[in-house]
Amino acid sequence: MAHYLIFLGSTRTSTPPAPARLGERVAKACLRLLSAQRDTTAEIIDPLALDLSGPFKPHFAYSASTVPDDLDALATKIDRADGYVMVSPEYNHAMSPALSHLLNHFGASLFAFKPSAIVTYSMGQWGGARAAVNMRSFLSELGCLPVSAMIHIPKAHEAIDCDGQFQAEQERWESYFGRTLAQLMWWADAANAHKAEQDPTRLSPAFHHTPSQRDAPSCQ
Repeated sequence: MAHYLIFLGSTRTSTPPAPARLGERVAKACLRLLSAQRDTTAEIIDPLALDLSGPFKPHFAYSASTVPDDLDALATKIDRADGYVMVSPEYNHAMSPALSHLLNHFGASLFAFKPSAIVTYSMGQWGGARAAVNMRSFLSELGCLPVSAMIHIPKAHEAIDCDGQFQAEQERWESYFGRTLAQLMWWADAANAHKAEQDPTRLSPAFHHTPSQRDAPSCQ
């Protein structure tokens, strides 16, 4: 059974614009589509469910006896998940500060050797596409390499309702989402299969040179 975490990259609760929690609609659409797949479960990680208002201190900076329960529980979920969906609006041509702040609380080792999918949205015409460019490097450095296909949703308030259902052109939207989510699931399956053969945390730092035809001495 594969399990995916869908990170909701917004803590906005005020209006205007409305709806305030537009990203929640997008995350629910991803949840619905992933959960409909065979042997697949998913859950939404909402930063508002965590207390991140104090001075910044990441999970790995705490001792085992002092780490906050909600932070420790999420660290366990991240470690056990097979892949991630990162849902973000665009702030100044970059990913949302709420998402980067949340993810920066956890070490890259929890995310490493797993895939991620980038999902951006906006109330305007660009669908947060410029934020996605920024997210590629961030997620790669975090260790959960983003798949090639991405999802960008312009005018998301018109495209998706509060239950995560597409308000029009359902087949087209599901096909569009499906391309990205299918890549995410394929890479998650591939990563898990290879981990069963080779533990990625025990990779040898040395690479052994194998002679090839190019190395053979030439006859002059």
